[in-house]
Amino acid sequence: MTYSDGVDKTVPELKLRMEDSEKGDYVKLRGGSDEEEQGSQAESSGCSSGSVWFWVKLIALVACVGVLAFVIIKWVAPFLIEKELIPFINWVRSTFSIPVLGLLLFASVALFPSILLPSSPSMWMAGLTFGYGKGFLLILSAASIGVTLPFLIGHLFLHKMQEWLKQYPKKAAILRAAGEGTWFHQFQAVALIRVSPFPYMIYNYCALATGVHYGPYILGSLVGMVPEIFVSIYTGIMLRTLAVASDKRHTLSAVEIVVNVLGFCVTASATIVCTIYAKKKLSSMQSDEVETLPNV
Repeated sequence: MTYSDGVDKTVPELKLRMEDSEKGDYVKLRGGSDEEEQGSQAESSGCSSGSVWFWVKLIALVACVGVLAFVIIKWVAPFLIEKELIPFINWVRSTFSIPVLGLLLFASVALFPSILLPSSPSMWMAGLTFGYGKGFLLILSAASIGVTLPFLIGHLFLHKMQEWLKQYPKKAAILRAAGEGTWFHQFQAVALIRVSPFPYMIYNYCALATGVHYGPYILGSLVGMVPEIFVSIYTGIMLRTLAVASDKRHTLSAVEIVVNVLGFCVTASATIVCTIYAKKKLSSMQSDEVETLPNV
């Protein structure tokens, strides 16, 4: 309803509804139109169905991962272990002593990132040989060197890295976000980058050009690498379990298969959840950084 007295004023329509209930008659006064009410109901139902669909997809994903793990553990892994892994393990044990092997694994984890080579196989071998405790300490101490060397070497290419970041401002926004703010902000951003699927070997060399300090860089890197380290150690221990079972010519029992499958599912699910969370947080930080960029 509109009144014209020099200025148009719109008064919201109020509807009066008489309804009956078991406790007696009452009057319901509401504002707005039927279309708005129907829209709000449709929106709430859409949110509910979206939540249900999310859980359906999550359950389906976990089920698929479980089936895949069962097939790998039951049939694929024994074949590969018997033909490849057991001969390799026997060769390593007959060639190197435990201290020498530990030194070689430490050196590979510490040096491979500097020459852009993956260190995951060495981390698997550390888990296979030393288990969770010693394997974790070995990998973490070596990884601290592995992320420090590229950071120091980056001084030689600092100018080129800064020019590259300027050429691709939107793509490099996620990296620049890690070099801004307080000490804790830098620490959090570096840890999220390590957990996310971002190529960590590239970030090792680009970190210095973003202005991140070494303290939050090294601590954030080590904290962010913890999930990957545990996954690698678990992979090595599982390979050792399967190798022992194959070498002794007996198949895994149902209980052993279930335990390994559940362990694999829990490890994979935790990794996926951490990765998704880190990716969302980094996307938010990247969006904030892009908004602050000057328009070209």
